[in-house]
Amino acid sequence: MKQRSRSLFAKLALVLLAVVTAVGGLYLAVTIVTTRAYLNEVHQNLQRDLAYNLVKEAHLMDAGEVQQEALYEVFHMMMVINPAIEVYLLDPTGEILAYSAPLGVVVRERVSLAPITSFLAADSRLPIVGDDPRDLQGRKVFSAAPVGDSASPQGYLYVVLGGEAYDSVVGLLAGSYILRLGAIGIIASLLIALAAGLWLFHYLTRRVRGLSRAVAVFEVKAGLEPASAVGQGTDDGDEIERLGRSFDRMAERLLRQVEELRRLDELRRELVANVSHDLRTPLTSLQGYIETLRVKDDDLPPAERRRYLDVASRQASRLSQLVHELFELAKLDAGGVELHCEPLALGELVQDIVGEYRLSAESRGVELEAGLPETLAYVSADTALMARVLGNLVDNALKHTPAGGRVRVDVVVQALAVEVEVSDTGEGITAEDLPHLFDRFFYGHRGRQSGGTGLGLAIAQRALELHGAAIEVTSAPGVGTTVSFELPRAA
Repeated sequence: MKQRSRSLFAKLALVLLAVVTAVGGLYLAVTIVTTRAYLNEVHQNLQRDLAYNLVKEAHLMDAGEVQQEALYEVFHMMMVINPAIEVYLLDPTGEILAYSAPLGVVVRERVSLAPITSFLAADSRLPIVGDDPRDLQGRKVFSAAPVGDSASPQGYLYVVLGGEAYDSVVGLLAGSYILRLGAIGIIASLLIALAAGLWLFHYLTRRVRGLSRAVAVFEVKAGLEPASAVGQGTDDGDEIERLGRSFDRMAERLLRQVEELRRLDELRRELVANVSHDLRTPLTSLQGYIETLRVKDDDLPPAERRRYLDVASRQASRLSQLVHELFELAKLDAGGVELHCEPLALGELVQDIVGEYRLSAESRGVELEAGLPETLAYVSADTALMARVLGNLVDNALKHTPAGGRVRVDVVVQALAVEVEVSDTGEGITAEDLPHLFDRFFYGHRGRQSGGTGLGLAIAQRALELHGAAIEVTSAPGVGTTVSFELPRAA
């Protein structure tokens, strides 16, 4: 429901409801005002000559003196005929001289003559409201006529057509069946308009909703959002706002992918160049020695022929190793390696790897030792890949440790993990080379004197990534290097 309230349809529905409510209120207010004005206009128009007829039939003033009997007769007649009408006799300045209203209810002493003058004008437009003697702020429709000569009247007969009784009648009319029926008609028409607008908004926004859902599903399939985010309303805003954010995420993803493609293209070019160089060197050497053997085979002494064959064999082995490592790294990068994890005692595997490389270490004059825990600690890992990782790390350490140095492999058992550290007392790695240590075919300042392919560490890193582990390197030139990683302990 929370997600629904943030949808585009919900927002449009709220806006439509607010507009319909505002228009309905405005329409009702305008109807009330115009209806009252229309009633006043009709009433004043019908009673326009009332005051004139009263003045014509009764002699209300003589030489500025009020004729009380005639005036009271008019008052009595009006009370009998129409109690809602109130009659006031004004002097030429508008001062109230007499009235038909009960005593104590009249609060004004005079009435403004401006509305009376407008009413008496031939082209005056009705309704015209004048002062209500009963209310200091009130204004009501009236009928007026001059008393005596119209050019210089002795006073005015001021007849308020909507007195207190008239207001009561209007109040009663407000509760009439006709008015209630009209109000119900107005409300019904507004509700129909609201329902039609809601259906129209729902119909018009269906494509936006469908597109929003399709984009959300695409983001999940593309890996931009977790699957639990579809339909859960994790994003704030309506469909258009979510589409905008989705577009931004996809645009950002595309830009990252384009940048990654550019980087990979550069790496590919560099890889091709490095592979060409590393393949050309042993191939050229191998070809040269074989060609020499073919041309000078009869003239070469056995010892020289043997030396040529040994060099050609080493170059062939190096070429075979390079091709094998390239193929292995390509399989790791392409996801072609399927992990076969099983409980593995890292201490025993390290002991086997150290024993395997001990003869190579002795031939280099390097001391190789292992620091193993007292108790076995198991991890869940692929035995063949972990053996490859440890072999590459130990082989790399031996290649860069001069004679008289030491390479040590330690297994440290922690509460939740098992850590492996391969440390050496070799030449170390400069700060400039350290960030690129795991790049393919990277040799750094050490050059190619070690005879490696530059792929061993890259293979180790990729194999550990498949196990969800990270590899760390600390090094200082002239001091040595420590490469470490850890795997969670198996249950």
